[in-house]
Amino acid sequence: MGKMDGKVALVTGGASGLGAEDARVLAREGAKVVITDMNAALGEEVAASIPGCLFLQHDVRDEARWAEVVAETISRFGRLDTLVNNAGLVRFGTVEALPYDDFRLQMDVMVGGAFLGCKAAIPHMSKDGSGSIINMASVAALKGISSIPAYTAAKAGLIAMTRSIAVHCREQGHRIRVNTIAPGGIVTPMTAQALAELPQDAAGLDQIQNHGMGQPIDIANMVLYLACDDGRHITGTNITIDNGETMA
Repeated sequence: MGKMDGKVALVTGGASGLGAEDARVLAREGAKVVITDMNAALGEEVAASIPGCLFLQHDVRDEARWAEVVAETISRFGRLDTLVNNAGLVRFGTVEALPYDDFRLQMDVMVGGAFLGCKAAIPHMSKDGSGSIINMASVAALKGISSIPAYTAAKAGLIAMTRSIAVHCREQGHRIRVNTIAPGGIVTPMTAQALAELPQDAAGLDQIQNHGMGQPIDIANMVLYLACDDGRHITGTNITIDNGETMA
């Protein structure tokens, strides 16, 4: 018996990195999994490597497409129990250098995308009486990093919004738990991009030298915990997984 037997999970940004590993772990524990991403070629490849996994191309900024994705998930698998809002991106530049369009893009994808995902998923989860929404934040939300002001703002906003949505679900009598996870430095394509684009002494990259890099499985194991019944008493919480990076 897997911890997710009989459950259906939807993971955005599932074509690589944390999203792909989340999908693998949830499927390994018995879930039927749908992954979405803008990158169709990579998304199809990941889905093909996970038994029974469905890939849907998806821009999380598109509200109409969110309705289609949720409807297709339910049409294919009959229900929706877990939503992992993992889609994200980073554009580098200090407040003086970052174009405003890049600021808005990051806010739209990570805060707006999660907002639309919750809005689309909650009515269907509440029909079944329960569910779990996991929004992927970052330790960037908890510390100042001069080279990514929009990314830090988006992830901090995501934590605050998650608490509000958790309260809403409680007030409405939905047994839907809503939490964030804030990873530190994890070995992913996005981290590789940061290492390639930023000077090695750039502020905010000190976790690589001082704390070591985690692996996607370190985050996926917590996604599983929050998605399954093990996490049934946790909602409105941010869980930091950073090997002590934010202790000081």
